Amino acid sequence: MPSAVSPESSGSGRTRRFAALVRAVAAAAPRLRRWRRTIGFGLLVAALLLPVSVVGSVVWVRRSAQNHVFAVADVPAAPVALVLGAQVYPDGTPSPFLAARLGLAKELLDAGKVRALLVSGDHGRWEYDEPGAMSRWLVERGVPAGKVVQDHAGFDTYDSCSRARRVFGVDRAIVVTQSFHVERAVTVCRRVGLDAVGVGDDSVRRFERAWRWGGFRENFAAVKAVYDVVTGRDPVFLGPAEPGVRDALAG
Repeated sequence: MPSAVSPESSGSGRTRRFAALVRAVAAAAPRLRRWRRTIGFGLLVAALLLPVSVVGSVVWVRRSAQNHVFAVADVPAAPVALVLGAQVYPDGTPSPFLAARLGLAKELLDAGKVRALLVSGDHGRWEYDEPGAMSRWLVERGVPAGKVVQDHAGFDTYDSCSRARRVFGVDRAIVVTQSFHVERAVTVCRRVGLDAVGVGDDSVRRFERAWRWGGFRENFAAVKAVYDVVTGRDPVFLGPAEPGVRDALAG
């Protein structure tokens, strides 16, 4: 038969364990306080650095783009318009923001400001094809198909600019996007080696909520632009050189 444990013995064991726990907590308390101070200091530094980095990045973008953003009527001619992608609806229709960019690009081509259009956007999934939708929109409105070149790996502004230079061999371009985005786009393109100027669309300001969000997002996107340019990272997909722009200009 197992020996019975008296209530006094059981209670004494619990008391000893509790006392050991109290001693362990007391011994760890200085380390915990140090960790709290370290974490608190780190959060304070991050809270101070974030606005500084955002403001500094925005100022850098604006100064770098100064004198390189124009109205359509005043923009200097260039061989190519680089049209940056934006949302495409599930049925393949460009969103109003993207359609406005495409309209500006067609206007530049019709006015003789450019001789070819490089439409650059996200085609990371088979069912979602920004450059394909952009090309269809333009061709359906009378732009010769041979004047439209598709870049299927323009996953962000940096990738579009970098691939225009390194994959498609573009040296000089007019960047086409919304006006809240054009300064960053021009800055990034110029920093990766393009002689770039830009035109920005204002016609979709009527979509007030989306427009305000786009402007707000630019503050933080400027920080990413600084990182991309400073690190000089490769695009997500670099790939071999493509002759599409050269062929469009020769056609």
